[in-house]
Amino acid sequence: MPITGNQIRAARALVGMDQQALADKASIGINTVRNMEGAGADRIRVRTETLDAVIDALKAAGVVIVDEGTNDGGPGVRLIRKGG
Repeated sequence: MPITGNQIRAARALVGMDQQALADKASIGINTVRNMEGAGADRIRVRTETLDAVIDALKAAGVVIVDEGTNDGGPGVRLIRKGG
């Protein structure tokens, strides 16, 4: 699934995570997070393993990455509903 830098930034904001915390949770460097977010509205171009680690860290924090074709308006992020 293509993901944009803006989605990464928005996902962090939803869960109150700074760039360093995401880097630590994904076991990547903070400059990698900065570069990913620097892509803005463009698709992130990194190694698959790096992108998977970031997505896994965000999912563990409670974020769902929404694909462009799923929400009738473009790519986005949302929080996972927990509990009842």
